[in-house]
Amino acid sequence: MFDELSKYKQGNFFFQATDSLVEVCNVEANYYGLYLVYALRKGRVELVYINKSGPPEKLSDLKVNSDIPDDLRENLLNGFQFGEIERKNSWPVQMMIEDIEALHVHWYVTYDHKNKDLPATMKSKILQIYQGIYGQLPRWNLT
Repeated sequence: MFDELSKYKQGNFFFQATDSLVEVCNVEANYYGLYLVYALRKGRVELVYINKSGPPEKLSDLKVNSDIPDDLRENLLNGFQFGEIERKNSWPVQMMIEDIEALHVHWYVTYDHKNKDLPATMKSKILQIYQGIYGQLPRWNLT
């Protein structure tokens, strides 16, 4: 669905509510990027969340492979979602509430030595494509 993301360094992992997100997350530290979260529920797969890492919105603010305060891994594990609760704690609760069997997280490094695409720009593009297809944002982006 998102051919724009195929050029980036990428990976994915599965997360179940009984897992430790810190242990199953295979996202490398010190990179900026984007991640898409798919929910597996009752034999169906649904894209429920699209997010980016890092606060920089300008190229001049980005540093590659330095001490990044909100890199892709840090954002995925410790960013707040569903209130003031870190994802590593909020996702298992939300999964139980929604009867989600697993999350399949796909991550993409959009800014590194090879690519210089700002995560905020890429998130906006991907959300526009999604909204163009489905007429709305992914449901976890609405909360």
